[in-house]
Amino acid sequence: MKKQLCLLRHAKSSWDDPDLADADRPLAKRGRKACALLRDWFRKEADSPDLVLVSSAVRARETLQGLEPWPAPPQVEILPALYHAAPAKILDIVRAAPETAGAILVIGHNPGLQDFVLRLSSLRDDPCVRSMAASFPTAALAQFAWDGPWAQLEFGRAAPVRFITPRELKPREHAR
Repeated sequence: MKKQLCLLRHAKSSWDDPDLADADRPLAKRGRKACALLRDWFRKEADSPDLVLVSSAVRARETLQGLEPWPAPPQVEILPALYHAAPAKILDIVRAAPETAGAILVIGHNPGLQDFVLRLSSLRDDPCVRSMAASFPTAALAQFAWDGPWAQLEFGRAAPVRFITPRELKPREHAR
């Protein structure tokens, strides 16, 4: 059975309070708008996740909140280990997922998340992989297909499905 792995960089965070610790920064208004666009996209284009693995940082948890409610509530795990995790750590976390999860959403941070998706892809010359390599902005989402047990996921073995950014999801203005 094909499985779906979505990797989402948290939405844009606020820098309004320079005294806040990095992990405590909330979403900015722009970040909340991006979450609404992604919520609509998920409802139309992707399987609802069975499992969400989310960094413990405030902006990552608020990104998840902005995607809710789901048609069927997923299992959610808030993981301090995802906060600025390196690619190998993200791989270990996904490998530990239960096999009952057909669709997983990981909400994390750069640079680790971008490095992870680039190492995960089986198609280096794929247009969406080239886009991921060029830029992985806040609220960008990389979707992969995996045909095997999560415990056997390996770098270079997952098939990229698509890469989207909030800019691509914004409604187009009509020309006058």
